[in-house]
Amino acid sequence: MKKIIWIVGLLLKGVTCFGQGISQDWYGILSIPGGKALHLVFHIAKTGEIYNTTFDSPDQGANGLESGKTTVNGNQLNIEAAKYGIQYIGTYLPDSNLIKGTFKQGGGEIPLTLTATKAAERITPPIVRPQDPKDFPYKQEDVVFKNSKGRNQLAGTITMPSDGKARRIVILISGSGAQNRNEELIGHRPFLVWSDWLTRHGIAVLRYDDRGTGQSTGNFKGATTADFADDTEAAVNYIRSRPDLKKMEIGLMGHSEGGAIAPIVASRNPSVKFIVLLAGPGVSTEKLMAKQTEDLARASGTPEDAIRLSVATNRKLYNLIVQNPGLSTEHLKQKVDTLLYTELRNYPTSYLGGKAISDIVSNAETMAIDPWFRYFLAFNPDSYLQKTKCPVLALNGAKDMQVNAEANLAGIKSSLEKGGNKHFEIVPLAELNHLFQKSGSGAFAEYGRIQETVNPVALEKVSAWIDQL
Repeated sequence: MKKIIWIVGLLLKGVTCFGQGISQDWYGILSIPGGKALHLVFHIAKTGEIYNTTFDSPDQGANGLESGKTTVNGNQLNIEAAKYGIQYIGTYLPDSNLIKGTFKQGGGEIPLTLTATKAAERITPPIVRPQDPKDFPYKQEDVVFKNSKGRNQLAGTITMPSDGKARRIVILISGSGAQNRNEELIGHRPFLVWSDWLTRHGIAVLRYDDRGTGQSTGNFKGATTADFADDTEAAVNYIRSRPDLKKMEIGLMGHSEGGAIAPIVASRNPSVKFIVLLAGPGVSTEKLMAKQTEDLARASGTPEDAIRLSVATNRKLYNLIVQNPGLSTEHLKQKVDTLLYTELRNYPTSYLGGKAISDIVSNAETMAIDPWFRYFLAFNPDSYLQKTKCPVLALNGAKDMQVNAEANLAGIKSSLEKGGNKHFEIVPLAELNHLFQKSGSGAFAEYGRIQETVNPVALEKVSAWIDQL
């Protein structure tokens, strides 16, 4: 799930400006508590008056990560990557051609100085995660299939046991945000690990790049969860169209938002014979995000009074959006403005984190009018889960701070029971986070630091469950 965090830059006046010099690569070393060093590279480009930034974390094997917003004001730089919970705020020092600033993630703040000079010894080779496959003792086939409804083309990979005798094939559905077929994020490739594990255990797998990502065509921006469900259904239809695959039982395995998409498709397509929900939602998005906001804020050390204020304001904002589905973009922005200015003016200044209210409101406007967010915020998985009649396995990590395990697993169970489905299993997994890594706190900031990509307990449970169907 996307984390809804208001991250806004400080628009400070400066005397010396970057000028065109900001549009280049900037290198830095982040000193992680505990003595570890993490190399970062920010690639800043300018098109017209708009700045865009991608960044690399070579030590984690992560490249080309997209930020959401880059602002340059005088000698001040602000890079926001809300998808990863990251913000960098720096000041350009012309005499030394350095940017000195602060890197923020998961409630923590670490000084970070950037230089435009690349030294070979500063960048170490990417870390290969222990679970990344080192050999592929099975068949691999790159495929392309069409979603005629969306008029886009999806590209993916089918992995098949070497003897070609698999009885079942699983389609992997990624979480929110534009993901490639490996669901690659923060140096991890969860779907590569999942597909390798399942295929080695006799289960064929189809994984594909999200629309507009990797080798898939189409426009990711502006697409909703319903559109992504159409992409998944196109994958189902593609398998059914192939003589060599059509007799296989088709299953869907969705992670996070993918766990919302799987029941949508299964509830309307009888070709789907089973689904696996990995940290999938079981309550309305409004409830899910309210709990997410609370848990993430508490984990970052936010004062309880500030958490209560933030949760209350977010609830009002979410309700406003949900109750006005047909409102025009301009009118919705006006209502968001009115609500948030009224709310935030009552906040103690210390709770605003040094951010201007106008900037917080501007960020909220951008989120509120996003088609994906408007659709997803009004989404309730209950109706689709009630209509899902095939066997269901629902897993969640007990330390998941993005999709709370207790509430969402209970919601999935309740919906399936209301629909009369008796073929399901609900499994909370101790010590695991949203990615199903063994985690200390479950906080987002830990994901990249943990070497494990998927805990063996989760891998073994899924393959054993599918095998016994």
